[in-house]
Parts: sequence; C-alpha cells; structure tokens
Amino acid sequence: MSARTDRRPLAVFDIDNTLADTDHRQHFLERRPRDWDGFFGAAPADPPLARGVALAVERAADSEIVYLTGRPERCRADTEEWLTRHGLPEGRVWMRGNQDRRPARTTKLEVLRRIARGREVRVLVDDDELVCQAARAAGFPVVLANWAAEAPELKAAQEGEGRT
Repeated sequence: MSARTDRRPLAVFDIDNTLADTDHRQHFLERRPRDWDGFFGAAPADPPLARGVALAVERAADSEIVYLTGRPERCRADTEEWLTRHGLPEGRVWMRGNQDRRPARTTKLEVLRRIARGREVRVLVDDDELVCQAARAAGFPVVLANWAAEAPELKAAQEGEGRT
C-alpha cells in the first residue's frame, strides 16, 4: 500500500537515541567548537537500540511508520540506508533543513502538526523530554524513549544549537 493511500494511524519515531545508539559518537559534541560533521559522519556506524526497533516493528502492525529526526537533510542517504540495514519498517523520513537551527521541540512540533492534518497520530516516540512535553501539551500521545544512555551534550545541542 502506498503512503498516499495508507490511512492507518501514524506512529512517529525519532531516530537518534530512540532507534540508533549515538553513544559512540558523543565525543564529537564534547569538543568546543562541537564537531558536527564528525558527529553526523559517524551516524552510519550507530548500533540499533533493540527496544526502539522492536517498538517500531510492533507499531507497524497497525500504524504507518513515520520517522521524525532532527538530523539535517544532508544526512538523508545515510539515514535511510541505516533504517533499511537494521530492518526498520518502511516509512517517510522527515528531516531538519540543513540551515535550520531552531530547537528540536519547535521544529518537531511543527512537522507533527503538519503530518497530523487529516491523520491520527497514535504515538510519538522520542528521547528528548522537551519535545515530548511540547507534543503532549499539543495533544499528541507520547512515549519517552528512555532506553539509551544519557547524552547530556546531545540534549544541550538539541535545544541550544538546534542541530539534532
């Protein structure tokens, strides 16, 4: 069934620290200035997070899967290849514009509202607490992905630098 005719509810998944374990590339964010090219360049080597992948596969049984990531558009090919390689369900990938530096809670809520027009969003699964709070306040059902290791530098960057 094509995405155009699929009317099942949507299950929206973040990628970094929800489906993909970014722990091995956190060191790129601990430097000043942060090494964003190194951080995103290492993404293809991310190991999958079993709990997130299992939840996406489970949700695909009754929902259309959509990926909503703060990764910049320039990472699309690597991101889509990673999703396929790790057996994640097919789904549209929404990415941040290459020059968009707004906080994740702003950009992701904007996209959520856009994709929810005429469609039920059954769940948003994301590791960013501020994204989850904003989505919940806007009426979206949320699952906080708390199964990855803490990534304080990534959390700071999500809000302060609008990079992921």
